[in-house]
Amino acid sequence: MLIIFAGLPGVGKSTIAQQVAACIGAIYLRIDSIEQAIQSSGILLPGADVGPSGYMAAYCIAADNLHLGQFVIADSVNPLRITRDAYRDVAVKAGAGFIEVEIVCSDPVIHRHRLETRPPGVEGLKSPTWEQVKTRPYEAWDRTRLQLDTALLPVARSVELILDAVSAVGLRKVRI
Repeated sequence: MLIIFAGLPGVGKSTIAQQVAACIGAIYLRIDSIEQAIQSSGILLPGADVGPSGYMAAYCIAADNLHLGQFVIADSVNPLRITRDAYRDVAVKAGAGFIEVEIVCSDPVIHRHRLETRPPGVEGLKSPTWEQVKTRPYEAWDRTRLQLDTALLPVARSVELILDAVSAVGLRKVRI
């Protein structure tokens, strides 16, 4: 199964995704890690945008592991319908189930505080500023997903809700 995370930087997405991965022994793919590795490789000019290369690498790694029967967690901002569709396509082509999880933080004061005080999670990665997060393109969703608001839900409860959704999707897949 592919668990596809989405949400702006600083909402708590990686914290939740990592705990879900630990609970179920999933392969954890963090776009920030992949993109920073590409940036640090020296093949790009300093500060150059990695473009779609991080997502493309993640799709391939996810597909490889889904074909091996592994649970895979994709942790990325995933701001565009095209990237969300691509993750879904990876799962479908692998014959795997998937769920989409959007993490939001409805309280801008809490969101900003988290963004500005979180420790760096990836060596060399510079966190975006609050202004960059507020103005970042993020397409509205037009389909069903599990949306969790971290201003209202503690991490442990968010993890429980995702695990419940994983179980429900797994049961549906077995019944088909």
